[in-house]
Amino acid sequence: MEIEISSSMHLMYVSEIQQEMYDSAQRRGTGIAKRSIEYLSKKITEGNAVVATDKGKWVGFCYIETWSHGQFVANSGLIVSPEFRHLGVATLIKDKVFALSRKKYPNAKIFGLTTGLAVMKINSDLGYKPVIYSELTQDEEFWNGCKSCVNYDILMKKERKNCLCIAMLFVPDNTKNSTENNQSENRYNNEQESSFSI
Repeated sequence: MEIEISSSMHLMYVSEIQQEMYDSAQRRGTGIAKRSIEYLSKKITEGNAVVATDKGKWVGFCYIETWSHGQFVANSGLIVSPEFRHLGVATLIKDKVFALSRKKYPNAKIFGLTTGLAVMKINSDLGYKPVIYSELTQDEEFWNGCKSCVNYDILMKKERKNCLCIAMLFVPDNTKNSTENNQSENRYNNEQESSFSI
């Protein structure tokens, strides 16, 4: 089996990938937001996806999306062909797409929304932590992508504060340090202001 960063040579699998995303969401009764052939094709040709194949057969897929001007990255649409499930393929694909995300966007926070226990475990092993929805991108375009999910009404009734999906977030060390430094600096400035006001 080969797990590769996508290129135009993988376009031959795009219809199969899209159909399996839809079929899988229907079977589970939860959503992978539906994506058009054009959208998935663009991800593939731009090298913003990972494709697994075995002897010319499509095995699995996942793609990268960026939000909030590159501050957030989502590894989305993880799907494995039914005949290759329960073999650890999803973990290998997630490892590869996570590494691709870190390489292309080293300062971005990486997040995911999932209802799948297996994906939660994979994300946890990669260093993601469960978070509340307000910790994710607030980019309207991202949330519009949820409209094709069967649970969209739940999301909207909850005012986008939660849904059936679990939100998980990976924060790179350099971002954590920057956040901690800003907090320390703010604390220092606040201490200075209070000493001046005495």
